[in-house]
Amino acid sequence: MRLFRQFVELIEKSGESFRGIVLVTDIRGRELSSGIIDSFRELRSSGHDLQVLFLDASDEVLIRRFSETRRRHPVDEQCSVSEGIRIERERLDILRQNATLIVDTSEFNVHQLKEQVIRIVRGEQGSSRFTVEVVSFGFRYGVPLEANLLFDVRFLPNPHFIPELRPHSGLEPPVRDFVLGRQETALFLDRLYPLLEMLLPAYQREGKSYLTLAIGCTGGRHRSVAVSQAVAARIEELGAMVRVTHRDNEKGI
Repeated sequence: MRLFRQFVELIEKSGESFRGIVLVTDIRGRELSSGIIDSFRELRSSGHDLQVLFLDASDEVLIRRFSETRRRHPVDEQCSVSEGIRIERERLDILRQNATLIVDTSEFNVHQLKEQVIRIVRGEQGSSRFTVEVVSFGFRYGVPLEANLLFDVRFLPNPHFIPELRPHSGLEPPVRDFVLGRQETALFLDRLYPLLEMLLPAYQREGKSYLTLAIGCTGGRHRSVAVSQAVAARIEELGAMVRVTHRDNEKGI
């Protein structure tokens, strides 16, 4: 870990003012050993506020991620992914044991992970509010794998079959008013909102900081978009941070 210490020394000698510096390593850093722990001690003894963030995930999720990206595990191109993960855990165990914060990324998508890391680096992780990502999607393009809760609104009348509404999305007044003005939609939301009022605090008590709620229709452009916007507004009223993603809104235009 000589480069690690040399990098910090160069920053100190530069005379520049830095609020924080982030260094990243993984299994490809071949010098991961007790030497890195010695480096941690030296930096702390010289007055640096050193925090070690360890990103983890379950074996099942890691195997799925490698399968989706079609990449071999970097530890050894000749071994299986599961064996590579086992070896990686052994080699990184010393870092995990000395981490000041361990984050399980198993249920995060790339956007959620980015936001979480940014909050941690900025020192906001202790005060961050429970975050719900509301995702509208089209069943035609597949179900979001990261969804914790999923609702199907294909039972609502489809604006796609109304010529004057078809070109518009659920973000626009003609479609939004058509979908949200239906009695079926009102009945659905009247039952969904109390369910969310019960579920969101329950998930928080179990230690979850993120929840992904997916709402789907056939193409992901009309009904699911309009309903997702309404649900997101209600969740925000309940005090949670809300992120809205319309995954398939631009498809099939």
